[in-house]
Amino acid sequence: MSLTVLMNAGPWLSVPPPGYGGIENVIATLVPELRRLGVKVVLGTVGSSTLPVDEKFSVFEDGQFAALQRPYNQVCGVSQAHLGGVVRRLHAHDDIDLVHDHVEAVGLATLAAMGPDAPPVLHTLHWDLAKHPELYGNLDAGARIRVNGVSASQLARAPRALREHSVGHVHLSTPLAVDADRAPRAEKGDHTIVLGRITPGKGQDVGARLARRTGVPLVLAGPVGPYHRPADLAAAGDEARQNPDVRYFHDQVAPHVDGDLVRWVGTVAGRDRDDLLAGAKAALFPLRWEEPGGTAVVESLALGTPVVATRRGCLPELIAHGRTGLLTDDEEELGELLLAASLLDPDECRREAAVRFTPAVMAQRYVALYEQVRRGARVPQLQAA
Repeated sequence: MSLTVLMNAGPWLSVPPPGYGGIENVIATLVPELRRLGVKVVLGTVGSSTLPVDEKFSVFEDGQFAALQRPYNQVCGVSQAHLGGVVRRLHAHDDIDLVHDHVEAVGLATLAAMGPDAPPVLHTLHWDLAKHPELYGNLDAGARIRVNGVSASQLARAPRALREHSVGHVHLSTPLAVDADRAPRAEKGDHTIVLGRITPGKGQDVGARLARRTGVPLVLAGPVGPYHRPADLAAAGDEARQNPDVRYFHDQVAPHVDGDLVRWVGTVAGRDRDDLLAGAKAALFPLRWEEPGGTAVVESLALGTPVVATRRGCLPELIAHGRTGLLTDDEEELGELLLAASLLDPDECRREAAVRFTPAVMAQRYVALYEQVRRGARVPQLQAA
């Protein structure tokens, strides 16, 4: 395949990320499969990224994630500086057939503003689409710019103007799903796990209260704001409370964390993360928001761990209720479902992941969208009207 894609990962974390990093993990999963299909990849990222690509460029030497939740007027230049580097790369060479952009809001706005002579763009929407009503509700970017969601439910809630630029959705994937149906069954412990950044929308406080009520041990695995380890957060002192996720953790989650029934272990990566997740009797998602993509959901299935969750966002698309997980609309019922999760078959979870959530499936879908976007961009605006 003769296709060169500029993959814009953004300035926040390296690719792959050192631990938590949803979008960067998606890119790290997608790019090797694209290159196996013959796609040449130019990666816009930070200098510390180690993902093998055909070319890499950066504005920042390392990820700027620690700045992400500071006041807007202090950090508004970070994304713009990175996008400036993307624009310079596009102006300097004419080898890019398509830009695949993953930078929230600023990526879409900047690339759309480049005008009709710039390459076509596929902008992947990884987040809550209610966040930017002024941008999404008034989007008029022409045939050159298209967007895709990471679930059907995410796009269904999008403003009309954004949906009119959509070419559909692509579910997320995980390398853990490759041959997951042939993997040996892991020995299950007695713990459940909430995997992901500790933030109100993920509902870790709900999970902690459920553990207290049911007596089922719970492990919270993920960063609190920019702090990846309990020791880092403890050393940060009171000024860390300026971060809303840190305030949420201290006020609503930490009172339930006793180091025994409820444990916060910080960011866990690699084999340690996989072993912790595979050994859990269930992965808990007590969501308070409409989850757009659910990377941790597909990872749980690939490792043979059934999912117990509130029925929000993409969860009904990813989970077969009663077969690979248990879903409810009632937070209070989650405790009963946790106790019932051990009745589900881990092998069924792995079989589902091996069919639906491999990187190859995701890459083939994106290549099809690239061609669709390129064909649409070649249609002159006046003729299309």
